[in-house]
Formats: sequence, C-alpha cells, structure tokens
Amino acid sequence: MTDSALHSASANALSRSGMAIMVLAVTIVPIGDALSKSLTSQLSPFEIAFWRFGFQLIVLGLVLVLLRRRLEAGPWGLILLGGATSAITLSALIGAFVTMPIATAIAIFFVEPLMLTVLSALFLKEKTGWRRYLAVAVGLGGVLVVIRPSWDIFGWASLLPLLAALAFATNAIVMRSLSTRMGSVSIQFWFTLVAVVLLGAGLLASGRLELVSTSGLDMTGPWAQFVLMGALSAFTFFLFTEAFRRTPASTLAPFQYLEIVGATIVGYIAFGDFPDFWTWVGTAIILGSGLYVFHRERRASGRSA
Repeated sequence: MTDSALHSASANALSRSGMAIMVLAVTIVPIGDALSKSLTSQLSPFEIAFWRFGFQLIVLGLVLVLLRRRLEAGPWGLILLGGATSAITLSALIGAFVTMPIATAIAIFFVEPLMLTVLSALFLKEKTGWRRYLAVAVGLGGVLVVIRPSWDIFGWASLLPLLAALAFATNAIVMRSLSTRMGSVSIQFWFTLVAVVLLGAGLLASGRLELVSTSGLDMTGPWAQFVLMGALSAFTFFLFTEAFRRTPASTLAPFQYLEIVGATIVGYIAFGDFPDFWTWVGTAIILGSGLYVFHRERRASGRSA
C-alpha cells in the first residue's frame, strides 16, 4: 500500500471515529436537558445555565489537573465568541424548556445542522454545492411546519430553539477553528469560563441569582442535580470537540438528528410529553434534508478520494 493510500485510510478511520463520538454525545445530551427542565419551576433559565456551567468548569479543571494537561490558550476573540455562544445556546434551550416539551424544542433546534452546513462553507471553506443549499431550504421549511402550531401554543418561546441553533452552529465553527491550535479540554475550559463570567455578571447585575444571598449559599438548593449536570455537560462538550476535531463539520451534521430519539424517550418518561403529528411531520422533513446533505457529502468525498 502506498503512502498516499495509507494516509487516506488513516484519515477515513479518524473520520469514522468522529462520527461514533458524535453519536455517543447526542445520546447523552437529552439526560442533561431533562434535568434542566425539571428545575425550571424553581429557577430562571439563566441561573440554571450559570450553575450548570459552573460545575462543568470545576469538572474540567479537575480533568486538567488529574491528566496533568497544560492549559493552552488561543486567539482570545475566538475564545470569547465560543464562550458567548455556549452561554446563549444553553440559556435559550432551557428557556424553551420552560414552556415546551423537550422533543418539540429539539425538533426546532434541528435546523442547527443545516445552519452548520452553510456556515462551514462560508467560514471553513468546506465545499457545498447548490443541491445541499436546496436541502437546507427544504429543511427550513420543515422547521416552519414545527413552529407554526407551536407558535399558537407557546408564542415567542418557539423562536428560542432557533436562537440556540444559530449559536450552537457558530460555536461548532469556532471549535473546529480552534481545534488545530488547542486541545479539547482547554477549548471547553475557556468556553465554560467565559460563559460562567457572562452569565454570572448578568445575574448579579439584575439581582436574579436566587441561590446566593448575603447570608451565603442556599444549602437546600438542587446541588446534586447541578453536580450531575456539570459532569454530563463537561463530558458531552468534550465529545463534541473531539468529534469536530476528527471529522468535517458538514459530515457530522446529520448525526446530531439522532438526538430526537433520546429527547422523545426522556421527555415521555420524565414529563409525559410526546410530539404531536405536525412536529413529527416537520421533523421528518428536516431529517430527510439532513440525510440528503450527508449523502451529497459522502458522494463528494468519494470523488475526491
């Protein structure tokens, strides 16, 4: 086997491992979503996100110490953007969970892989043909199918998953840009730190940090849940970073659709929620568009091999 063939085989193996990591990540995410939704009757979405990031930061710090990893730095503009988009993604999604079933919110959020396809072409210069852009447009139509009945029921909250999708797609682009200069743990440590600072500053300025007062911490708060959420978040965001490091962003995009399976199961078990007919129709349209984008990506990769 020639050096070129060996290099190609190694690259393909690395890409496949990124796909497997992405599948594992999106399987775990709905568990953290359910834990967050269960707290929305007690705390604001911003405070839930703040503590979730706070405990995630502790876990990442421990990982750096235990593994004796050096905390790497990169372009501060990208790090700040990554942290800000992380904070927006989580806060917007939890805000949607206040009024919407998890599966419905995630169905709308599924426009994110389609946004990622476009952003990958614009900023990462990944080749994207007109057919994939057409698939993106069809997928957006699917999002409208989901939002239309949801708008009548939930109002402006129906747009929060769209905001989260745009923020997460931007976050993914930033992660992939930084992954050539920094390790996964370092990237997530800085993103999380920035998110904690931004959310904490906003909560303090607005006086909405309910679990902390002049008398100290409220020890009756849901701290065990926050510890679990922080650990799960640290693990899943690490998986996302590793996946984007190993595999092109546009290739990974369709695998994120598997999250609807976990979101539906967890939402039904924990809250008795189940997507309605139009949510499934819209989700099917979005899923079909994403699978077509993946099909085109595989064909393009085959021609360039």
